[in-house]
Amino acid sequence: MSKLSVGLKALINSPAARPHTVPAPKNITAIYQDIQQSAKANNVSQPSWLALSNNDHELPPESLAALFTLATTSAPTSTTTPTDLEIAELMREVGLKCISFNGIPRTINSLNAFKTALPDTIADNLSKTPTRTPTPENISSIKDRGHALWDSIYRPFEKKLYNRLADSHPDLPVIILNSHYGALLSDPAGRERSANAAAGRVLTSIVAIACLRAQSGVAPQVLSHVFGLRKALEDGSWASDVESESGARWLASDEGNEWILNSVDKIVKAIGQGQGSNFAPMAKL
Repeated sequence: MSKLSVGLKALINSPAARPHTVPAPKNITAIYQDIQQSAKANNVSQPSWLALSNNDHELPPESLAALFTLATTSAPTSTTTPTDLEIAELMREVGLKCISFNGIPRTINSLNAFKTALPDTIADNLSKTPTRTPTPENISSIKDRGHALWDSIYRPFEKKLYNRLADSHPDLPVIILNSHYGALLSDPAGRERSANAAAGRVLTSIVAIACLRAQSGVAPQVLSHVFGLRKALEDGSWASDVESESGARWLASDEGNEWILNSVDKIVKAIGQGQGSNFAPMAKL
């Protein structure tokens, strides 16, 4: 294999391209604590505020470690407080679902960084069994799950949106529904895992809103998923997730929607040191 020149390596890693994550800001734990306390005050579950906080595509390993530490050292709020391993599994599941909104490369880096930040006693015990492998026996159910989630989020415009995507490229909605909404964003049927490690209907909408908010140029998609979160209340699909009814209703309200968006903005501002994220650099006025 040929070697890369020194100049080419320097160009790939040029500071102007912002090739790496930035160090964690000193106040990141305080920001996460503020999000946590706001969530508690509005009966929002730990999985929901973790899904909101664990979404950014360039979170430094130190920030992920701080988020995990805060989640695992908080005072119990119920008799069903998840174990440290369950919290790690949830954060990893949220990270995986970010593929659909942040892309594969960033998700690879994020999941690698997260595992590196975990204590060995947790990292060594994370599940090593895949649950999304397509087979001749489950391929139809994957497709059905994808359409069900799609319809739940986009109704009454689900068919109109599908046709609009197909008009851009006939395979665009095929990939989105089957590879993302079916295989990734909807939870595998019969999956053997703790409910605390599930990122179901409500959490998936939170992940979508939060990931997209951290970017630029995607306001139409942010709007779609804000409505998608609200539709989880309208069609009752929220009930299959880990969120309580009062927490879900608040999250789907104007106040709850604003809380999600403002919380993401605070994280992006802190991580990006006021310059925005790699997806959304701040404009210089």
